Amino acid sequence: MIHAPSPVSIVIPAYNHADYLAQAIDSVLAQSHPVEIIVLDDGSTDHTRDVLARYTGRIFWETQQNLGQAATLNKGWNMAGGEFLGYLSADDILAPEAAGKCVAALLEKPAAVAAYPDFNLIDPQSSVVRSVHAADFEFNRALLGNECLPGPGAFFRRDAFMKTGGWNPAFRQMPDYEFWLRLGLHGEFIHVKEVLAGFRVHPGSQTYSVGSPSRAEEPVAIISGILADAQLPATANTLRAPALANAHLFSAQLHLRAGRFSAGWQQLSAAYALHRRSILGLRCARILANALFNRAGHRLLWSLRALFQRDTHRGHDA
Repeated sequence: MIHAPSPVSIVIPAYNHADYLAQAIDSVLAQSHPVEIIVLDDGSTDHTRDVLARYTGRIFWETQQNLGQAATLNKGWNMAGGEFLGYLSADDILAPEAAGKCVAALLEKPAAVAAYPDFNLIDPQSSVVRSVHAADFEFNRALLGNECLPGPGAFFRRDAFMKTGGWNPAFRQMPDYEFWLRLGLHGEFIHVKEVLAGFRVHPGSQTYSVGSPSRAEEPVAIISGILADAQLPATANTLRAPALANAHLFSAQLHLRAGRFSAGWQQLSAAYALHRRSILGLRCARILANALFNRAGHRLLWSLRALFQRDTHRGHDA
């Protein structure tokens, strides 16, 4: 097993993103701070292993039968030797200073359990779509779903990871959301206000994929579990109704995105029964618009960019 001596470990779970995997690995190899790199091929059926073979001797990698993202990440983090842990999706990238700046922020605040940066949304050709300036993490707002939780480039302490028990393999659609909420019960998060990562949006992104009915129900199960946690802050108890209502709204969004309109309507009705203001506000309108138009909007943007680039190349060749 090849492990670089470093207090920082990054795990890359790889599943059928071979076309982007080399960019992800190269961005971790380019870190200014020494990083241990572990790539786990989770039973890919594309040419992922061919890509990984080119890095033999520079990183640790292995292939396994498909376990799912959560189980794969837990396995990698348990293999890792770092005091600080992170992960990178196989289709995302890190800026060279990501690990160094996030870990430096954690070292300055021993009570903090995680640090995360801002990031760019990038398209399939790695062009920047827009920058995402994340909100400062606050547990109650995160419970309500009123802020974007850490994206690519986040790091957390190993001891906090051990307390949470890691990602829950029962969740396939939103295991990261559930993990960040549970981690938030153990300490504060630091927002590093610099763009230090790239989150790729493309037709194969899980974020924009059509999920199964069981995956669409995950937001409600996640929030219900967090509300039942013995470590839940007293201030969060007053948010039970709106938090669950918002979870039903997220479930409605996932059902509607998949064209399951009856199931979406049932989730909207449940949200209304719990907290009427949740269903009548601008937030609900945004969620519904996202469910109906977001994937189509991104596909149109990618098509227009590809057309523009093709015409530009033709102009250069003429």
